[in-house]
Amino acid sequence: MAAYLDCRRHKRNTASALEFEARLEHNLIELDEDLRAGTYTPGPSICFVVTSPKPREVWAAAFRDRVVHHLVYNRIAARFHARFIAASCACIPGRGTLYAGRTLESMVRSATQNWSRPCMYLKADLANFFVSIDKTILGQLLAAEIHEPWWRALTLQILHYDPRPHADVRGDPRRLALIPPHKSLFNQPADRGLPIGNLSSQFFANVYLNELDQFAKHCIGARHYIRYVDDFVVLHPDAAWLNRALAEIAAFLPAHLRVALNPAKTIIQPVDRGIDFVGHVIKPWRRTTRPRTFRSALHRLASVPAGELHASANSTFGLLRQASHSHHDRAMLARLLRRRGFAVDRNFTKTYRRTDA
Repeated sequence: MAAYLDCRRHKRNTASALEFEARLEHNLIELDEDLRAGTYTPGPSICFVVTSPKPREVWAAAFRDRVVHHLVYNRIAARFHARFIAASCACIPGRGTLYAGRTLESMVRSATQNWSRPCMYLKADLANFFVSIDKTILGQLLAAEIHEPWWRALTLQILHYDPRPHADVRGDPRRLALIPPHKSLFNQPADRGLPIGNLSSQFFANVYLNELDQFAKHCIGARHYIRYVDDFVVLHPDAAWLNRALAEIAAFLPAHLRVALNPAKTIIQPVDRGIDFVGHVIKPWRRTTRPRTFRSALHRLASVPAGELHASANSTFGLLRQASHSHHDRAMLARLLRRRGFAVDRNFTKTYRRTDA
């Protein structure tokens, strides 16, 4: 039941959740019996394409299967989280984008002695990360920490399940053509790639890249290192040291994890130029929202229907408040909302519903 309640959080009004809840007791008992008997089989997944900020596939497992994902996560995640470094973020309770932004800002202040000394940073991410994950390597990493045979078998079943043969592709099929072939899960070997969108995939990705975290911290000796999914930043006063670290990481990843850095997104430059990370830009004495993210939000809110504007605007206010310096951005958002007939509080932190909406 706990896994079901976790699964339906924020998704209770979706069609799949309502269908499952319509016969809740029957469905939970049937699922429990299948799991205990070893007859559980994952069902078809939905695949659709999103185009913002760039085209990519998103996969959604059947609601029944998502309950199983939460069941496994609730059972095994804590033992892996205990092995993760403190600067491993995403899909870990309390370690979202705000935690990542604040942690990196704290690291920068430490490395620069509160912006009084120069420092360099290396920022990089992995090329086609989710579709490049080697399931054999990942399975070995998972099995090494899951000693209970039943839980190990269920975890590996989720890992090795191939959603492609019975995928329900939603939306305009022509959107799939927008995705480069090497970025599509449909074009990967059976032993490579995880579907983006499932809790299990996010958790498995952290287990996989914990190997990179441990290498960076304990083999390279990176004191100031942080990772959010497949994006990572390393700080050091010496650019030559960062270049050596980059070379070691570039050699480690294909040799041990069969993934590679994205050369187009690998940079080394001074921190005072600004570090763009998890939607934040960290510059001397301030952390602001990424300008592109803010412009995109304003453009969207300028045209969203009035009936949806209240929720969307307050969500954007919440995003902007994560930055340490956001008054100017919040004031611009407030002006847009007032032009559309909405009231905003004096601190530019929320808007109110229109009584005529």
